[in-house]
Amino acid sequence: MKSYLPVLLPLLSGLVLFLFALNYLSEGLKAISGDRLKEWLGRFTRNVVTGILTGVAITTLLDSSSAVIIMTIALVNTRALSFRQALGVVLGANIGTTFSSQLIAFDIGQWAGLPMAVGLGLMLLSQRDWVSQSGQVLLGLGMLFLGLFLMEEAVEPLKHMPTVKTWMQGLDSAWWGALIGAGVTVLLQSSSATVGMAVILEGQQLLTLPAGIALMMGAELGTCADTLVASIGRSRAALRTGLFHLTFNLFSIVLGLLLIKPFTALVQTLSAGAPAGRQLANAHVFFNVIGVVLIVGFVPFIATRLEQWLPDNHSEKPQPVAN
Repeated sequence: MKSYLPVLLPLLSGLVLFLFALNYLSEGLKAISGDRLKEWLGRFTRNVVTGILTGVAITTLLDSSSAVIIMTIALVNTRALSFRQALGVVLGANIGTTFSSQLIAFDIGQWAGLPMAVGLGLMLLSQRDWVSQSGQVLLGLGMLFLGLFLMEEAVEPLKHMPTVKTWMQGLDSAWWGALIGAGVTVLLQSSSATVGMAVILEGQQLLTLPAGIALMMGAELGTCADTLVASIGRSRAALRTGLFHLTFNLFSIVLGLLLIKPFTALVQTLSAGAPAGRQLANAHVFFNVIGVVLIVGFVPFIATRLEQWLPDNHSEKPQPVAN
């Protein structure tokens, strides 16, 4: 066990910093945007396509699909957003979350001090709220990069540990890898952290691309836990929104695991010449975009079935206005 402590302790430090930075960055972006995010969700979700685009934009901005979907569920619960309006946002959030994996694939950890220094300076020297909030975003971004850098440096010695390499090879079993990815995501409460670690491990050649893809798919399932919990005790429409998220992710994951070999070949072809970590980040994008494209035409059908299976309570239905 002692031989692993020099790896585990820095890895834990980097992971904690990464998770804190994600939350800190998200809070800073929320502070800058204020109530405009809710306005955008209500205004630009008139149909599935605009809902998807809105979900992509807001999730990319907040760097958290769970936060966007939970916010959407809350809006559906208060009837500020209809159940059908919310479905496009859920699909778009799954695409928007891939922005973080693309960012992680860049080797920019060594530059973490620059946005941290600028951000801290803005927070300390400016009296204006929006400048201070912008500083918080930069500081959070820098801490995110630093956390990734610490994790990347920490796992490098694992390449020379036979026990670790043997365990990592076991993740080549797609279903087992997906189960591990889902479990880690539920534990960390962040699919971005799970995918980020997978990108780092693949970049260090500790993971094969198929194993990384399986972990990534599992992370997509694990992130449903937050949204399902957020749906409990809410209206039937809000609960249907959480169930739609689960249904979509399960469909994509099962199909992806069944077709993992041709999907891996597709990723390798489209990412020819790209570094290992970048290939997994690209796989994350391809997986979610393909899933949305395959299911978007069936959204009205799925929505109708969910409404039939879980209809609104009488108290939740709009009451006729008396003359």
